[in-house]
Parts: sequence; C-alpha cells; structure tokens
Amino acid sequence: MSYTKFVAPLVRANSGSIRKLRISPARCRSTVASTKTREEKEQQQQQKTNGCTVVEAAPVELISQSRKATKAPLSKTHIDFENTQEAYKSKGNIELLRSLLVFKLCTFDILVDKNKELMDLSRKLFGQWMFEKLMKMTFYGQFVAGEDHNSIKPLIRKNEAFGVGAVLDYSVEEDLTQEEAEKKEMDSCVSEAEKESPGADHREKKYKAHRQFGDRRGGVISARTYFYADEAKCDMQMETFINCIKASGGASNDGFSAIKMTALGRPQFLLQFSEVLVKWRRFFNFLSAQQGKSQMTVLEQKLELEQLKESLTELGVGAKDDIENWFTGEKLGLSGTIDLLDWNSLINDTTKISNLLMVPNLQTGHLEPLLNIFTEEEERQMKRMLQRVDILAKHAVENGVRLMVDAEQTYFQPAISRLTLEMQRKFNREKPVIFNTYQCYLKEAYDNVTLDVELSRREGWYFGAKLVRGAYMYQERARAKEIGYEDPINPDYEATNRMYHKCLEYVLEEIEHSRKANVMVATHNEDTVKFTLDKMNEMGLSPTENKVYFGQLLGMCDQISFPLGQAGFPVYKYVPYGPVNEVIPYLSRRAQENRGIMKRSQRERSLLWKELRRRLLAGQIIYKPVY
Repeated sequence: MSYTKFVAPLVRANSGSIRKLRISPARCRSTVASTKTREEKEQQQQQKTNGCTVVEAAPVELISQSRKATKAPLSKTHIDFENTQEAYKSKGNIELLRSLLVFKLCTFDILVDKNKELMDLSRKLFGQWMFEKLMKMTFYGQFVAGEDHNSIKPLIRKNEAFGVGAVLDYSVEEDLTQEEAEKKEMDSCVSEAEKESPGADHREKKYKAHRQFGDRRGGVISARTYFYADEAKCDMQMETFINCIKASGGASNDGFSAIKMTALGRPQFLLQFSEVLVKWRRFFNFLSAQQGKSQMTVLEQKLELEQLKESLTELGVGAKDDIENWFTGEKLGLSGTIDLLDWNSLINDTTKISNLLMVPNLQTGHLEPLLNIFTEEEERQMKRMLQRVDILAKHAVENGVRLMVDAEQTYFQPAISRLTLEMQRKFNREKPVIFNTYQCYLKEAYDNVTLDVELSRREGWYFGAKLVRGAYMYQERARAKEIGYEDPINPDYEATNRMYHKCLEYVLEEIEHSRKANVMVATHNEDTVKFTLDKMNEMGLSPTENKVYFGQLLGMCDQISFPLGQAGFPVYKYVPYGPVNEVIPYLSRRAQENRGIMKRSQRERSLLWKELRRRLLAGQIIYKPVY
C-alpha cells in the first residue's frame, strides 16, 4: 500500500512553505464566510430580520424552530422501560438469577477491591477447569460473549432475534504490573531527541510522558489500555482487529467493530502530533484575539485575510511570498476571510511525517521543529501506524462493518481525532463507515463536534459519531493537577450531562437537516435515552432511518437495550470476547464499574426480581426464550 496515498489528506507543513489550500464548495447550514464574496457579505449585513442577519441557510440555533413550523405531525414512539416482560424476554430464569448474583456481589467493596487476588486464589484452589466453569457461571458469563469469534455467534444471533446488534470488541489485555506498565510507557513515549538532550526541545509538559502517570490504567474502569512493546506486537494487534472485523461481518448483518489507536503504533507519535495540532489551534486563537474576535464562538471566528497576512509578516512566520501562497485556495481567495476549518486545512499533506512536527513560536513568531532530532526509525514507525489504520478501514469496507474508533486520554486525543477525521473523509463518501468518539466530559466537546460536523457539510461526506460521557476523568484530573495544566474535564456530573445533551441535540439537528449525519448514543443513563427519544419524536426522526443508534455494554442495562430493540430502534451491545484467563483485566473493570452503578441505584436489580416473581406467579418455572 502506498503510504503517500493514505497520508495525502494529512498535513503539509514545513519550515519552508505550506502548499496551496484546497477547500470544497460549502454545503452547510451555518454562516460560512469562506465561500462568499465581500459583496455578498455586505448585502447580508444590510438585511436584518428581528435582529438576526439573513443568510443563505438558517442559523444553527433556529433550525429546529424553522422546520417544526412546516413539519406535519407524526406518530410518536413511546418506550416503557418498566415493562420487564419485554426487557428480559431474551433471558432464561437461570440468566436472570446469574445477573442478580453478579450485581449483588459487585456491591461488596472487599470483593471488588480484591477481585484479582480472589480470582487467583480460586484458580489455585479449584484448578483451571473448575475455575473457568465458575467464571462462566458468574462474571465471565455475564459480561463476556465467548472465547473466540465462533463461540460468540449463538449469543449474537439470539440478541439480534430480539432486536439488539453487536459492537465486537476483542478484550484481551496484557496483565502487567504497575512497574512494567510505567517502563513500557516511558520507553515508547520518549523520543531519541528527548533522551539525548532532555529539556532542549519545544515540548509542553501536558504532551510529554510522566512516570507517575505511566500506568495509564490508573483510575480507569471503563476502557482497555494498550502498551507499546514493538512493531511486531502492533502488527499482531492489527491482525486481531482484522479478525474482529471479519467476525463482525460474519456474525451480524449490520455490525460495528471497535479499535484503539494506541494499539496500532508507538504512542510517541500521538503525543507529538497532538501537541502540534493544539499549538496551531492556539496560534489561530492568538491571531483571532489580535483582530478582536476572541469572544465569538469557534465557528464565528473568521480572520480578515489582509490583516492576517500583515500579522504573519510582522511575526516573521515565513517569507512574504510564502505567506501569499498559503492563502490562495480556489474559494478562499474570493472570501477575504479564513475560519478555523480553513486554518486546519493548511496542515494538509506531506511525504515526510517529520515535517508535520513544525509549530509556531508565539515568542519569536517563527516556525520551528518540535524536536531537534527525528530519527529514520521514528519516521518509519509513524508511517506504519498510519498504514495499519488504513488497512483496518479497508477491511471494514470490504466486510460491510462500521469501524468505531475509541477515544483515549486528552494528550493523545487531538491526533486520534485528526487521524479518524482523515479516515472519514476518505471512507465515508457513500455511507458512514468510520465513527469518531466524542467524550462529553471534556470542556471542548461541543466545539469539537460542531467543527467536525461543519467540515463534513463542506466536503459532503457522512458524519459518524459515538457520544460517551468519558472513561478517564479521575486520571485526567489527577494528572492535570500534579503536572500543572488546566483541568480539561467539566466541573461536575451535571455539567457533563448538559454537554452530552447539547452535543447530541446538535447532531440530531444535523440529521434532521441533511440526513448525512449518524450518531450512536452510547449511555447507560435512562434519562439521556428518554431525552433522545423525545427529540426524535419532536423532529420526526423515525428509528427505521437508522440515523440514531443506542449502545450499552453486554450484561448491563438490558432494561434499556431490549425494549429499544424490540420497538425497532437500532441498538447495540458492546460485545467483548476472549479466553477466560486473558479477559480477567476486563472483568475486573466491569466489577468496579458495577459497584458504582449498583450502589447508586437498586433499579436494575429490582426489575430483575420483578420479572422473576412475574414468571413464578405465571407458572413459568422453566422459561426458555423463543426466537
């Protein structure tokens, strides 16, 4: 596979020049100045209606209002999450009893805190065969589908018969000690240049590895963690993902498969590329403040080109001729302004990845390399990572599977999101194949969602998103406080809820407007599910359009998943699989997560008891699901 072909949509930034900007014609509902002439803008300024500028498309805030005025009333869908007969009709009585047992065990702190030690002791006492039997009767049977892609097929088919699809997730992890994890992280996140001359580069502390946070599993109970060993290990993990994609294509009609970028290459690149992207965005904010536009929303900030060129010339960022050439895109040349999306596309493509790592120095005004030295082996490692991502996307297309790229820590996430965005630009032309994950506990979540939606409008591809609250809150907060940078997390749970609903409503309005956006509402929060259903009813979004999906973990919140599925909504379970001994770290996290859920609410257990009593009173002592 040609690396240059894949990296072509990526950045083309180096110390000499940045090549011409190419922007597709706009197809948007926001006020995109970058595709309008000055004369058009002046005409718009003269037209006022109720204090709002009249533009070619309705402003974002008014879309749902304007469409509601003309929409004919449609029949509304109501889901009864109290109906246990519907919620648990796919479960036998033994399965209900297992759920009650496992959820009860998860409420005992000593069992959860010492779960790994207790599992090791059980293995020694009972032997491997009996230990596996006990696990399959309890925690493994509750939260894991099976040992390999063949053994999981019966469960997937049963769930599909009751309207619930699958997001396959091979959940095998290394069982490393904390010391081993820290060593692997430091070895894989520190470049040769940093080892030879520590402190001589232009790195920020947030985007550098720190030993006290080298074990990225700390404080994380909802996500897998991969540690880099070598390139051969990354190839093995890519093959595992490929097998998962094939299994998803073979086991279900319309499935997803989940991948993590940190499994596919040396995380040093993700750290460095993230820092570059953040510094370029910060530079845009600096220039925007110079033009008095810092108080505007991120998409409203549009820099006047002539003033921008003067600022860059004064700062000494490149030669004057180079600066003229940077902003000569086909559409940009007519507009007289540049917004953040235009700015991001200046980081465009290159045949040498080390040229990506150029950053503006706000003190000197010059572009300078992030690192003083960049070895050929580091260059090859980065290319291989991008190649693996491309291979996985192609396998997803070939197998009719949608690929879900999981979110990770904020010091990796800008690079992960950018690479996922490039995959979407390439593979989401005809339908949504690649889905990015947005963590709504982040303060910048809404800006990230709106920017990516806007780009998809301009370029005409299908936007795919999975919305989650987030898995790394405690770790992120502790790291920010200890190392000394701004906490990226919203201040409390309610703020995160508001952010989640704000992002979700924005994507739903985009679906209503164009039908080219798709979202998975990945949550165990019943209120958020009800909020989504209410919005869909208001907008007339039918579940049969397959634009809004719902997602929960296998073994959890069946009272949400199965009523949705049986009502015709696309709903999916994250389905982990793998050998018993190798998914112990996953099971350990599930126990910890369920402890918090079960202590906050008795709801799921009370519904399970309610259904068992109903069956016993109805004489269904031996109940087997029929499908």
